[in-house]
Order: sequence, then C-alpha cells, then structure tokens
Amino acid sequence: AFYILIFPLSFRLTCYYYRLSYYRAFFWDPPACAVSEPRPRRKYTGEMRFPFILQNLHRFSFYAAAVFVVILSWDTIVSLFHSDGFHLGVGTIVLGINAVLIGLYTFSCHAWRHLMGGGTDCYSCEVMGKTRFGIWKQITYLNERHSWYAWLSLFSVALADAYVWLLSAGVITDFRFF
Repeated sequence: AFYILIFPLSFRLTCYYYRLSYYRAFFWDPPACAVSEPRPRRKYTGEMRFPFILQNLHRFSFYAAAVFVVILSWDTIVSLFHSDGFHLGVGTIVLGINAVLIGLYTFSCHAWRHLMGGGTDCYSCEVMGKTRFGIWKQITYLNERHSWYAWLSLFSVALADAYVWLLSAGVITDFRFF
C-alpha cells in the first residue's frame, strides 16, 4: 500500500494549489499582499534547483493520477455486482462519490488543461481547433474550481478509506438499498 501511495501523493504534493498553501504556511512566502519582502531577494531560479525541481514531477504524476481515477471508477462498478446479484449500498455510493471527486480534482488540473489545448497559439489555424478550444474552455471552468475539488477529494479519500476499513474490520455492515 505504501508503494501505491507514491503516485497520488506526488500528484497532490506537486499540485499548484497545494504549493500555494504550503509555501505560505511553511516558507511564509509571500508574507502578505501589503508587506514587503523581509530580505532582498536573490536571483529567482524558478524550479531549477533541489528541492523545488521535484515540483516538475507534477505533469508526469498527472498520468498516474488519471490511471487511479480509472481504477477507482472500476472498483465502484464492481461493487455493484455480488454473488447473489446486483446491489446498491452505502459503500457503493461512498466509492462512487470518491471516484467522481478525485476525477474532478485530477481533470481540473492545469496539466490536463495544457494537454487539451493550452499549448496552442492559434486555434483557428489548426484542424479541430474549434473543438479543442471548446474542450479547453470547459476544462478552464473546472480549473477555476480546482481548489474546491482538491479539498473535497482529500476528505472523500479519507472517508472512503475509513468506511472500507470499518467494513473489512467487521465494525459496521454495508446497508443495501436494493
């Protein structure tokens, strides 16, 4: 399980939204809007030196996160079918909501937005440019809400993990609607 955590954790730790939060929390940078920097800044090097060069893993960890969305969605579908037939239970709903929220978080990412059309300079100059622009606009709509999806998906992962753990430990039983 710890080996599997490397992929979603690398996606979350290198996410631009989370970086904003932990740069402010741990590095106090920027200190505040109206406050000047406490010391003269050295030459800005971007993310070219360790440990910040690891932030460039984000676009690569996006691919692994997309695979996890497929796996979680498949788990939700499988949870509908049991040896005695088709059943919809609370666990299926918890797993489904978790898969949807992680999917929204993953596919509202700037890396996905860039793949779908962010690298294009002239949509009208390309074949399928109008379609790509439309897809890019829809992903931009999701991207504007990326921070919400980040928090909601983080809590849904914790809820789904706790629910599955309680089920497997025999502490609770899954209530089935039908």
